[in-house]
Amino acid sequence: GGGVAFNEEELRSISHNGLMLSPITQVLVEKYIYGWKEIEFEVLRDGNGNVLTVCSMENFDPVGIHTGDSIVVAPCQTLSDKEYQMLRTASLKIITELGIEGGCNCQFALNPDSFEYSVIEVNPRVSRSSALASKATGYPIAKVATKIALGYTLDEIRNDVTGKTYACFEPALDYVVVKLPKWPFDKFLYAKRELGTRMKATGEVMAIGTSFEMAIMKAVRGAEISLSSLNLNKYEGKDLREELKKLSDERLFTVFAAIKAGISLDEIFEITKIDRWFLNKLKNLVDFENRLKTEKLTRDLYDEGKRLGYPDKELEKISGQKIPYHRKAVYKMVDTCAAEFSAETPYFYSTYDEYAHDEATPFIKESTKKRIIVIGSGPIRIGQGIEFDYSSVHCVWALKQLGYEVIIINNNPETVSTDFDTADRLYFESLTPEDVQNVIDKEKPYGVVITFGGQTAIKLCNYLDKKGVRILGTSADSVDMAEDRERFDELLEQFGISRPKGLTVMTKEEALAAADKLGYPVLLRPSYVIGGQNMTIAFTESDISRYMDVILAQHIENPVLCDKYLMGQELEVDVISDGKDVLIPGIMQHIERAGVHSGDSIAVYPPYNLSDIMLDKIIECSTQLALSLKTKGLINIQFLVYHNELYVIEVNPRASRTIPYISKVTGVPMVELATKIMVGAHLKKLGYGTGLYKSSPYVAVKVPVFSFEKLNDVNSQLGPEMKSTGEVLGIGKTIEEALFKGLVSAGFKLCHPSKQRDVGVYFTINDQDKFEILGLAKKFSDLGLTIYATKGTAETIRTLGIDVHTVDRLSQSEDIYRLMDDGKIDYIVYTGKTDMDSINDYIRMHHHAILLGITTLTSLDTANALADIIASRFNEDNTELVDINHLRTERTKLKFVKMQSCGNDYIFFDNMDGKITCPESLAINFVDRHFGVGGDGITLIEKSDIADAKMRIFNKDGSEGAMAGNSIRCVAKYLFDNGIVKNKHMTIETLSGVREMTLFTFNGKVSSVSVNMGKAVLEGKKIPSTLEGDKIVNREITVGDKNYNVTLVNVGNPHCVVFCDKVDAVDVANVGPLFEYAKYFPQRVNVEFVRVVNDKTLKMRVWERGNGETLACGTGAAASVVAAVLGGYCKTDEDITVKVRGGDLIVRYSSDGNVTLTGNAKQVFEGTVEF
Repeated sequence: GGGVAFNEEELRSISHNGLMLSPITQVLVEKYIYGWKEIEFEVLRDGNGNVLTVCSMENFDPVGIHTGDSIVVAPCQTLSDKEYQMLRTASLKIITELGIEGGCNCQFALNPDSFEYSVIEVNPRVSRSSALASKATGYPIAKVATKIALGYTLDEIRNDVTGKTYACFEPALDYVVVKLPKWPFDKFLYAKRELGTRMKATGEVMAIGTSFEMAIMKAVRGAEISLSSLNLNKYEGKDLREELKKLSDERLFTVFAAIKAGISLDEIFEITKIDRWFLNKLKNLVDFENRLKTEKLTRDLYDEGKRLGYPDKELEKISGQKIPYHRKAVYKMVDTCAAEFSAETPYFYSTYDEYAHDEATPFIKESTKKRIIVIGSGPIRIGQGIEFDYSSVHCVWALKQLGYEVIIINNNPETVSTDFDTADRLYFESLTPEDVQNVIDKEKPYGVVITFGGQTAIKLCNYLDKKGVRILGTSADSVDMAEDRERFDELLEQFGISRPKGLTVMTKEEALAAADKLGYPVLLRPSYVIGGQNMTIAFTESDISRYMDVILAQHIENPVLCDKYLMGQELEVDVISDGKDVLIPGIMQHIERAGVHSGDSIAVYPPYNLSDIMLDKIIECSTQLALSLKTKGLINIQFLVYHNELYVIEVNPRASRTIPYISKVTGVPMVELATKIMVGAHLKKLGYGTGLYKSSPYVAVKVPVFSFEKLNDVNSQLGPEMKSTGEVLGIGKTIEEALFKGLVSAGFKLCHPSKQRDVGVYFTINDQDKFEILGLAKKFSDLGLTIYATKGTAETIRTLGIDVHTVDRLSQSEDIYRLMDDGKIDYIVYTGKTDMDSINDYIRMHHHAILLGITTLTSLDTANALADIIASRFNEDNTELVDINHLRTERTKLKFVKMQSCGNDYIFFDNMDGKITCPESLAINFVDRHFGVGGDGITLIEKSDIADAKMRIFNKDGSEGAMAGNSIRCVAKYLFDNGIVKNKHMTIETLSGVREMTLFTFNGKVSSVSVNMGKAVLEGKKIPSTLEGDKIVNREITVGDKNYNVTLVNVGNPHCVVFCDKVDAVDVANVGPLFEYAKYFPQRVNVEFVRVVNDKTLKMRVWERGNGETLACGTGAAASVVAAVLGGYCKTDEDITVKVRGGDLIVRYSSDGNVTLTGNAKQVFEGTVEF
């Protein structure tokens, strides 16, 4: 919600957005100090007031770019001692004054021309910078902060790295650390690359070197942006001075190009305000490259290049000469103390110092176990997130448990894999062939694991294979077979497995010819990619031309795949194989059809709509593919069901992003099993069987999370290219419950229509989806939503006789903005045109929707699922809290008894053992008269410390009721008839207090019960109600534009009684909800419509809060009699018959204020339900 305003118009726009996003509708307006240095200090304080500085960090970019989007250097490089001490002292004073116990991040802006500084912000917690500071120093900030929270002081907490010093020692650094952000602009080709105060990076890499030059070079090649130096070839013919003014993700390379072009450092400083120290360091690299181009590549020049961070291939490329020899890396360690003390669990970074100074050698010499290297997954980015670090870490743990010494290579400071105590040794290095080879040469491992690090690690497969390195698990040849189109097609043909017809192309002309042959639409994608990078569905020749122009500009080496696009149901399978047997932990079915990238789809486990025949086919195909690819470990297969035919979309011979999801919900430790297989274990002996693993009793959904509020100028329409930056897991008893939890967790705002609040949905649908919109629109209309649509879509929907409000397209007017601002639109369903103008209109509309928290869907399948969730009536109060560490292994069976009094029927569960922990969700599942047992609610019978038993009642919507006069009599019958309570005088605990009952029996079974409901509460505030007075009798109020005279009574529940002449004529279904949610009743209310037949008889209809109209309501009957007595229609101390739609109840309102309710109690049937 932040931004920089250079004029009033921009201030109005930015503050408008900020106010809408702020939960307290407040924005902070501050002086803009662009160009000042941005400095961070990570500090700690314990309960005794001891404070220390863990790390100082300096942004390469000046104030104005979010620190998460800045290149960050640690420790600070450009501060004088006086400046450093001034800011360090300020940080320690801040944490002391705030009384923080634990970690704190202080960000400062420092005027480079004076000692003036400002505090930008203080984060009194561990933050993104804390992770960087921890990895940069080796000081485990989160661990120390946790111990401080438990009461330890800094001088009591031992430093785990040295094993000798304590946490009160400030870390010392004898190296330079550089953090380089990883941005998602490769996924959003048309997004503005402009950076500012809103963070856009999805991840970061960290590099350690003996100089800034070495560290920045390592960081760039480790960021996986296809660069091994700072030479970005895109500035030819461009005005570099103008380019320098742009605050973009490529600014580092622009500055480098400007120095190469001869622009003075002073001029670059004046434009960028990047400190001259950094500019001089970059000039060192420029000067070295100039020498490379003009001098002979001698050993000395080569050695200098290595010390500056250049890889061999880059030295050869820039110089045009072969390297004179290959120099191996020397490893130094991060030990928190600059080698002042010896370290026990250090981690290493490469340098090119003297071999005698290698600090990894002693640790390797002490090693007696077989060594295995695990390749990490590099920076977090769209398509390759934290899921792969999960797999890498679990692999490391499994190998250590098996007795191996495990080494991990990774360069991402945000991950668990780069914690110093995860592996036996950690190398903080870029995941390039040369950097990885250096570690292999040093460690001489038994084998290397590449299948858990995503595509980053898989890309090293061919290189390592050619170098003769033992690759554990699936072989390099099998990986190539899965990735190579022709070899894979041959394999599929061998087993008669179908796949969408496709061709490989290298040029635009070939692509157009292929599409012509296959027929439109076609799916275009490069081979050897992850996350659907650069994928598109092409419907026309112009789509293909535009796509191929972009792809060919990237100088691809591998062919582009052109497949016939089939809009079928997509399924995904993760398989574990040892080459002989296969285990399938679970099959996932996507909500969205093929065409939406699997990473952006909602995945459901177990499959919700799959025939047994198709299930068998999937198992058979998965087994054949896993075995024929000689898989040893994990393999991910994506299937497509189209017109009842099974097709294979793709096979990934590695861990996939769904591994954590399926592992957690099935209980199968997939990575652990795969790791054991890699080192020789047999699947059959691992204890989880073979074939398809038994299904979980739960439904689990993986819901993608997007960052469009940060990347607000990109096209968020779902397609074959992945756009989500994370995911959440929803677990429930039904698909609707799981989906509700998943969507809410992912940030979706779900609104349920009611009499008090209209909910609107806006449709704009392209022509090919018009047929499908009919069923979806009817679904939303039947649920009570107001339908808005653009002209063409509205005309289609009206053919069903549904009322639709026509809204102009955004290109015609801003009507849609007005409706959104007025709160009329709660959901947007958009599958509009794909031309640039329509996409730009959509981007603007979606950005506005994000600011207002309006859920926007670009897949009709997701919209259909949303409608089912709304229909299910789930909310945050009636969904079950699931402990993922104690999941049920099979469906739970529960015995129940269905009982009723006067047609007011409830499902009764004996919960004396406390087994039922979420009755709210059971109510949603079982009270439905069509899809459940049927009833007005559920009742739990539980143990009580103050009465014979306890009763808890839950309405149809899952809300808990305080008291139910009919239910409590049925509870008494259950307790007596089953011999649990043998006394005919019984007490039952309720939320409204303990109630006394007298039981009447016939043939040893209870036939009717009289219950003392306690004293009637009449005071307005205690009802509760906003109406004031000791009694609210015959008081006039306005409900739904109509005046009513009401009497308010509470007899365990709040009741509003309305006397009328004809109760049968009252439109209870419409008037009831208006009363229930009327402003006078803060906790909602039950409303009774009563006709006085005579002074001994009343006729009543009731609308119960949370339940709607019921055939009878015990507390409602009691309240009606009290109201009748107060109104002078009936007398105290007399039995009054209340005729309800389901029978008769007898109520006595005594002169002492007590109310007695008498009526029958009957058992309907008993049975068993399971969930």
